[in-house]
Amino acid sequence: VPSAIVTLDALPLTPNGKLDRKALPAPDYTAKSAGRAPRSPREEILCALYAEVLGVDGVTIDDNFFELGGHSLLATRLVSRIRTTLSAELSIRQLFETPTIAALSGALDESGSVRTALTARPRPERIPLSYAQQRLWFLHQLEGPTPTYNTATTLRLTGALDTDALRTAISDVVARHESLRTVFTEDEQGSYQIVVPAEAAETPFTVVDVTEEEVGDRLAEAVGHCFDLTLELPARTWLFRLSEQEHVLLLLIHHIASDAWSRTPLAQDLTAAYAARVRSEAPTWAPLSVQYADYALWQQGILGDDSDPESIAGKQLTYWKEQLAGLPEQLDLPTDRPRPATSDYSGGHIPFAVPAELHARLTSLARATNTSTFMVAQAAVAALLTRLGAGEDIPIGTPVAGRTDDATDHLIGLFINTLVLRTDTAGNPTFRELLDRVRDTDLAAYAHQDLPFERLVEALNPARTLAHHPLFQVLVTFNNTDHEGALSEIAQLPGLDVSYREVQRTTSKFDLSFGFAESFDETRQPQGISGALDFSTDLFDRASAQAMADRFVRVLEAVTAAPDQRIADIEITSAAERERVLVEWNGARTELPDTPLHELVAEQALRTPDAVAVVCDGDSLTYAELDRRGNQLARHLLEQGVGAEQFVALALPKSLDAIVSMLAVLKTGAAYLPID
Repeated sequence: VPSAIVTLDALPLTPNGKLDRKALPAPDYTAKSAGRAPRSPREEILCALYAEVLGVDGVTIDDNFFELGGHSLLATRLVSRIRTTLSAELSIRQLFETPTIAALSGALDESGSVRTALTARPRPERIPLSYAQQRLWFLHQLEGPTPTYNTATTLRLTGALDTDALRTAISDVVARHESLRTVFTEDEQGSYQIVVPAEAAETPFTVVDVTEEEVGDRLAEAVGHCFDLTLELPARTWLFRLSEQEHVLLLLIHHIASDAWSRTPLAQDLTAAYAARVRSEAPTWAPLSVQYADYALWQQGILGDDSDPESIAGKQLTYWKEQLAGLPEQLDLPTDRPRPATSDYSGGHIPFAVPAELHARLTSLARATNTSTFMVAQAAVAALLTRLGAGEDIPIGTPVAGRTDDATDHLIGLFINTLVLRTDTAGNPTFRELLDRVRDTDLAAYAHQDLPFERLVEALNPARTLAHHPLFQVLVTFNNTDHEGALSEIAQLPGLDVSYREVQRTTSKFDLSFGFAESFDETRQPQGISGALDFSTDLFDRASAQAMADRFVRVLEAVTAAPDQRIADIEITSAAERERVLVEWNGARTELPDTPLHELVAEQALRTPDAVAVVCDGDSLTYAELDRRGNQLARHLLEQGVGAEQFVALALPKSLDAIVSMLAVLKTGAAYLPID
């Protein structure tokens, strides 16, 4: 599929009549072609769906979904909208392979049966937990109340704030979304959730007077609140009042009730409720068609029993078992300290930036290889970890929205799922070849994204430990939508200027987490990527994490400049590091004697026979003992015919005997070869 078309009156020729390539004009990749109008009602609907999901004004049937700003998360949403609107089932792989409406329309003719839609349904007496909630509930039972899984959104509010209206508006939002007024418990039959009636749900709203200097510490203290999910609602609010015109609002929700994609409906509903309450009115929003409890019931029904090979869960579990067979228990990362028996989830945060020019090159490379910018970043992380000694089998975790039905778009709740993207760097491939591997792996994973990660862990049953995350220890997130800024952008609270304020992160659920957020201008031109590396302070010093972030950007620079270079040739050290290793550490010249090593040992044994020569595991040899034992073994080897121009294999562990054997071989005039 051409990314640009240039029309010429004639091809430029050289004097001998051949094509003059240097005289060809450079194509304008930013120019938008007119494109064709829809040719059928279905193509007209698809154009509208493309425009809706991408947030653009108009789409032709020749426009490429990914060139208009689409990515894997939006692809999932588009697939869901097509399923609901056109009653057609479409895979994300198919969308990657036929990204224009003209091509996609033909593929829909062969689409399969459509899954059951999410609708409100009769509630049983015991409402089960969703699979994602089950894992968080298990961790809550195992570890007790902890702030590790708190999600915090902090807003700076400037202007005349109506505190009573805000308090009531937040209560309105809690009443609207059952997930925010749910408690959890279990009995002999297992865990289940209890939805508290709206009139009985009281969400704490605390107003605190603070100074500008104090607000940071008070925010950190509040974010550290430990929810008891059996007794209290999973949401609470603090309003820090700096003055009559300046406030900081903290919305704290436990992850069991919310995820990053929940911030948009939270912002929309909070805006509507506050706007109504400042007018002394109740919000008049359209009622929600489903609630989170309906989703939990639907999820279990739609997936089916994974012991049934014909169910969705059964088919996807079979795929994942084959895909993750022989997965390493944990990555051998270049840590500064040994891994503790139990992680305390303490973490650090290293921000870094990918400039606009490099961002543009990443986007161009993704288009040229029919991948996505996320896939390029994932491949770069895998290449970096391989270069740092983590091996050639790199499992990387990544979250997916999990909102595979339109009805979930307006809900606050935990829909997120996690995929394990097993990245194969074996054979020292070129980066372009690695991208091909990553693309195939990721598209297959997206096609099997419904199976909950929690169920996958149960089925694969890796060694259970509190020391590290199961199946993967490195996470990559790629937010093409700024979830953290969603509230400040959408929540246009009347009479207030709203801005997002970041709370310093002090936890890390994983050994390493690479996070990226893309920025574009109004014409969809790349404006840079905001990156961050979260790291476990159990394992890494801040300086080591900073060096790793710097090396990652260096990898991006290298592979976008020369994508056909092999990953072992990617330069990951800085000029200063190369100077230190090659020059500073090798500046002094040392003259070595011509005397062979075994003769030097013999001379030393004469000078200081009782001095310790070798120490191993508490045992030692003096120089006299080492030389004597070396002579004894050398005589034995000579009797076996060992001598000059011969090789002796040493199959010995690290020991005193290994050193004696090396010395003995040298005394015979032969060479030794240690083997593992």
